Amino acid sequence: MIHDLHIHSSASDGSLDPVRLVEHVREHGVDVMSITDHDTVDAYRQLEGKLSIRPVLVPGVELSTTWMGRGIHIVGLNIDIDNQVLQRGIAAQAESRNQRARLIADRLARTGIAHPLTAVRALAGDSAIGRPHFARHLVDIGAARNLRAAFRKYLGAGKPGDVHTLWADMPEVISWIKAGGGIAVLAHPAKYGMTGVKLRALLQDFSDAGGSGIEVVCGRQDDATTRRIAALARDFELAASSGSDFHSPEQHWTRPGGFPPLPDGLEPVWNRW
Repeated sequence: MIHDLHIHSSASDGSLDPVRLVEHVREHGVDVMSITDHDTVDAYRQLEGKLSIRPVLVPGVELSTTWMGRGIHIVGLNIDIDNQVLQRGIAAQAESRNQRARLIADRLARTGIAHPLTAVRALAGDSAIGRPHFARHLVDIGAARNLRAAFRKYLGAGKPGDVHTLWADMPEVISWIKAGGGIAVLAHPAKYGMTGVKLRALLQDFSDAGGSGIEVVCGRQDDATTRRIAALARDFELAASSGSDFHSPEQHWTRPGGFPPLPDGLEPVWNRW
């Protein structure tokens, strides 16, 4: 069975609305999926009464936090989206996300990008504003050739739009997920650009705070990366998760279910629910 437990809809920064997203994921042969939008569970409200049996939908969310001054993402899987503690946490994140959007817009304006927040709000509509919305605006006005270039020049690590200091700290974010009956999973650990020593320190703090899973497979990463993350999962006794981090059909490298199976000898995260 294919478990894709890291997927985004238009409720945050994905391009497909939740109903079309489920259809798209089904077309790619995924058996179990989780919509893990950034700091929102609104996709599940839009799907009420509209789900078929396949793929099985595991409620999830991707929450933003910081660790040692770095932006980190933690996926909560098999959550109760109506849990009041989790809901209050998500509401706080939404306000932080709005504040961050204003800061990013101010910083981009200083680089000569005129009135970005108005345009980005129009692009996002009712969705939670994220950096990809800013990236799309930068492409639309010709400030960047494509989305990757927009992140490389304006929004990536160390660039003007790299704002991540407003989020709740990691133990608090994990406590929200656990209050909602969910499993806290460290998202895409290979994407943080950390040294081995730094990543182990992150995982130690993550485990100490109650985190219990790690994305061993995330999209089309190379085999050496998968082996390295698998070894960390074993060392820290973390359950292994897999996901595409899908956002858009245009990004073929994040095709739903388009990743290899988990390595042998790991406990899959779905065995814990």
